[in-house]
Amino acid sequence: MGRLVVVSNRLADPRKPAAGGLAVALGETLKKTGGMWFGWSGKVVEQGTPGEGELRVHQAGTVTLAELDLCQEDHDAYYRGYANGVLWPVFHYRLDLAHFESGHLGGYRRVNQLFARKLFPLLKRDDIIWIHDYHLIPLAAELRAMGCEARIGFFLHIPLPPPPILTAIPSHEWLMRALFAYDLVGFQSHADLQHFAQYVQAEATAEPVGANQYRAFNSTVRAGAFPIGIDVADFQRLGRAKEARDTYESTKQEYSRRRLLIGVDRLDYSKGLPQRIRAFRELLRLYPENRHSATLLQIASPSREDVEAYGDIQHELESLCGSINGDFGDFDWMPIRYIHRTVARKRLPGLYRACAVALVTPLRDGMNLVAKEFVAAQDAEDPGVLVLSRFAGAAEQMKEALIINPYDTHGVAQVIQHALQMPLAERRERHAALMGNIREFDVHWWCREFLRTLKNSRPETVAA
Repeated sequence: MGRLVVVSNRLADPRKPAAGGLAVALGETLKKTGGMWFGWSGKVVEQGTPGEGELRVHQAGTVTLAELDLCQEDHDAYYRGYANGVLWPVFHYRLDLAHFESGHLGGYRRVNQLFARKLFPLLKRDDIIWIHDYHLIPLAAELRAMGCEARIGFFLHIPLPPPPILTAIPSHEWLMRALFAYDLVGFQSHADLQHFAQYVQAEATAEPVGANQYRAFNSTVRAGAFPIGIDVADFQRLGRAKEARDTYESTKQEYSRRRLLIGVDRLDYSKGLPQRIRAFRELLRLYPENRHSATLLQIASPSREDVEAYGDIQHELESLCGSINGDFGDFDWMPIRYIHRTVARKRLPGLYRACAVALVTPLRDGMNLVAKEFVAAQDAEDPGVLVLSRFAGAAEQMKEALIINPYDTHGVAQVIQHALQMPLAERRERHAALMGNIREFDVHWWCREFLRTLKNSRPETVAA
């Protein structure tokens, strides 16, 4: 394989332990191939010129890091306006929160053209280019227009909605046509892959020319489901470190008389947080034996707090938690401990291990790696139980979890009660099966499988 070139909205330095799952997954291959990571630096230049930005290239060991600044106007239109004001809500099935009239599409196209202009001179003929996520859907088409002939793959980290929702985007034809500039388009789940197949055949009159291969616009694209995983061994090493062990011990000591449930989410309307809190209230109402016994630790990290929809959900969540604590709490017991800040990643394995139940109940999620991290952190001899939304991509793989419909408040409460009462033998059996799955399909499998498929996905292999 040639050099790997990774392109994402935000640049990540694979040397930094806090760089996140994507950097962990790709760092190994980047180092082996002397690869390059290209992305936005995170810096916004207030007085900059739209469509322009300073590019800085430097080395991080064998990996080249290329970071691009954005001006305020480009950032507001491309990132806040179109990517997160149109694509994020629609792809998470929330048409009611999309701002179609905002006119930010021009900024989205302009920044993708800027990325292409800055990236193209850095490319080599035999590079393998892997572009990530909804911010950069049209980037391959811009690179092809400049003459780039390298293999280019795209991975969508968030869900792809079905055609009736996708076609609500005024520019959906242009957006989806751009995907045909890629050699391979990857999705988190088979459901997303099916939505793609339905769209391109119904709306783009694409012709199937092989297994998950479609031809339209004089191009052929291969599509596939590549569910992303975690680095199980690395996360378990984190769990054996001092910070995680100290967190586990202090949490067990502080809540020695309680059964702990945990939710760890970004504060986002896709995560189903109000629905989860209402289900916990229903648990306390239906099963009063959990009063003074069960405590929910809900961590909701800040996210896009300058956007109105996020402020609304924050206020709703705070109101719900306060109401439940007021109605059910006592001097020595608060039903919900709500934490609106980011908790250090090195503490999370200890928190997960101390909890009897994890509530991973999004209304829609591409994958949700919290579900996999919770399983990896458990004591195999006395594991906790995972309650998982059927609308998380992880539900396709993690069938041994207790699968719920987050919209069914009464039903979720019943499942949580089952989780709290589950016999040890059943908990061990479910956990062993879940561990087997997340070990087999870990983040390294995801990276290898996508790149292997991309290497074998040249359009020339398919007859026109």
